[in-house]
Amino acid sequence: MFFASDNAGPAHPAIMDALAKSNEGYAPPYGADPIMDEVRQQIREIFEAPEAAVYLVATGTAANSLALATLCQPFETVFCAPVAHIHEDECNAPEFYTGGAKLTLVGDADKMTPQSLRASIETEESRGVHGPQRGPVSITQVTERGTVYSVEELTALCGVAKEFGLPVHLDGARFANALVALGCTPAEMTWKAGVDAVSFGGTKNGCVGVEAVIFFDPAKAWEFELRRKRGAHLFSKHRYLSAQMNAYLKDDLWLESARRANANCARLAEGLRDAGVTFTYPPEANTVFCTFPRAIHQRLFDAGAAYNVWSGSLEGTDPDELLEARFVCEWSIEAAEIDRFVGFFRE
Repeated sequence: MFFASDNAGPAHPAIMDALAKSNEGYAPPYGADPIMDEVRQQIREIFEAPEAAVYLVATGTAANSLALATLCQPFETVFCAPVAHIHEDECNAPEFYTGGAKLTLVGDADKMTPQSLRASIETEESRGVHGPQRGPVSITQVTERGTVYSVEELTALCGVAKEFGLPVHLDGARFANALVALGCTPAEMTWKAGVDAVSFGGTKNGCVGVEAVIFFDPAKAWEFELRRKRGAHLFSKHRYLSAQMNAYLKDDLWLESARRANANCARLAEGLRDAGVTFTYPPEANTVFCTFPRAIHQRLFDAGAAYNVWSGSLEGTDPDELLEARFVCEWSIEAAEIDRFVGFFRE
């Protein structure tokens, strides 16, 4: 009954097999391996972007921070939601890698709206040389609260950014989960909507540790390469990143893993809904936020369940006090474990 994080699940056997096969013999280092050539072509085909520049790094923080650094000057600001991963969970890495650019938090919800984004953009560049200049817009998809921007919402946000001549970055740590939820194509969720750069996640969806950074404008390629090297994220034995991403994309494993994760979440959400819990945010991909009494939380933890109590304390005297929980589903969870977990709500 493990629902704490999709970072904690196992790697898919196909990924492990690919790593083992890539370990045979010799291969050129630093991304010159032949597997990377396949990866580059795979991603270009998947995104319908034959000129896209494609690079691999090992972590989502590196992908986001290096991509934003390539799009942003040190004297600019990045516009993002207040619960964006780049704000909440990356220890100021975007600020560090951009050389000091700040983050401007847009609105007060998990999603930015065109209205809130426009208001935030218009507020900046209001103090001349004394204030931050307008920089890129960064969108987290799936959001940190488990909701998904529709293609129409993405297009509207990108439209506002383009009015001001600002580039758009998509933090797609759970890119596949969002894509499966929307039933659209990668191109429709990115460059066709107006996105300039994507952090395309693999780690949360069955890989050991690999993320792709995709620039739809290849003019940004060389700068990214320099920043990746200078930032110590260019792997010498790069083939082990390439092998993961190659296997992840082959035969649509990335989509199948996301479908399984989302289906697990839907099964969990259905059971929780039947048990009468209140959802804090609509569970649209592979994450659930909901509230239920402390007594049930304590019963679940005593039984060995693993998840995050998001607000409130497990320790307390009132068994009926409502505490918020976060559950994250990944591809490997067995249906029986979900059903067993939900069964504790009926006791």
